[in-house]
Amino acid sequence: MKSLIDEWKYVSGSKYVRLIFIGPLIAALFFGLMFSQNQISKSPVVVIDEDHSEYSRQLISKINASQYMSVKSVYASRMSPETLLVNEQAVAVIMLPNQLGLRQQQGKSTNIGILMDNTMPSGLTGIRTAIQEIIQTENMTLSMTRLIQKGMDAETAKGIVSPISLQQRMLFNPTSSYVGFMVLGFVNIVVLMITTSAAGSIAPRLRREGKLFSNGRSPFQLWVRSVPYAVLSSLSLLLSYGLLKQVGGMRFEAEPYLFIIPLVIYAFALSLLGMLIGYTAKDISKVSLRTSFVLYPSFLATGIQLTPLAFPEPFQIFAWALPMNWLNRLIRGMVFRDGALTAYSQELGALLIIIGVVSLFMGLLFLRETRKASTSREPLLNADMLPSSS
Repeated sequence: MKSLIDEWKYVSGSKYVRLIFIGPLIAALFFGLMFSQNQISKSPVVVIDEDHSEYSRQLISKINASQYMSVKSVYASRMSPETLLVNEQAVAVIMLPNQLGLRQQQGKSTNIGILMDNTMPSGLTGIRTAIQEIIQTENMTLSMTRLIQKGMDAETAKGIVSPISLQQRMLFNPTSSYVGFMVLGFVNIVVLMITTSAAGSIAPRLRREGKLFSNGRSPFQLWVRSVPYAVLSSLSLLLSYGLLKQVGGMRFEAEPYLFIIPLVIYAFALSLLGMLIGYTAKDISKVSLRTSFVLYPSFLATGIQLTPLAFPEPFQIFAWALPMNWLNRLIRGMVFRDGALTAYSQELGALLIIIGVVSLFMGLLFLRETRKASTSREPLLNADMLPSSS
């Protein structure tokens, strides 16, 4: 326990306490406010109206009335998309062809074109859905009108035109808020970066100070030094999630006193992994470079910006060794879906396996260094025991 007390004393006087709380909280506050209104409800579009009919003007009004689009300009003749989409004043061009109104009156089909600038896909949010809804509604209205004019009642006409309708509902993140995945991922990455760097510096620091074996030669004396980093990281994450809920409207359905359990287990796995990565570093300055091998894969392959299902299976399997992979799954399960703690034994078990495997490797490295230190001392002791020549 002396090692634990020594580490708490060191941590309390180091920059780690300030970094582990200030860094994630600043990230949560800044990005939470930045993306709190991230939903693009009115993507700007331009319309080329070659028809100039009453019907085309009605259709333009319906496009502008959509909750997903806003008509910025209407042009009377065709222009190149490069000209219309310059300076990013619009993200799509909708083309209404000549004789659209006339063909509508004659009951003939017509193709309406839409050209979308996909250099920034996030700007196209909802445009495809909105266009499909407008066209589907327009087709149904026109078809029902013609059937009713022929003497069919409205209910029968609707059954012929649209016998099956679809009702959909988005769950857990209905507005596709970035706070629930991108901002949350930034906060988790900040904590990962600070914790792994600090925990990874423990063994090199003790080795430099000559204190690696000062409290005994049991690996537990080194393992227990991860406790301060795990505890402080857990508290920092919980506070950051609370701040995201307040400033960014992040969904948080789990009870904090229950969610602290997986947070602590995750933080232990993260701290021990950092200790293992930095254990053989000859200098503290080398630790940050080594933690990059955990930082970048955690950012890319654990579901921060892109679902892991989008990666090939070998990459998904590789992500199992990363503690953040299981934290993100626990967040999506407990925090967003309000799942019970007992339903996520697989994720908790995976984190415990990571803790066990990392502890085993770190213990083996520590014992090997202990034997080397003992072997190097034996010749010195033997030399001291030899009689000195007069």
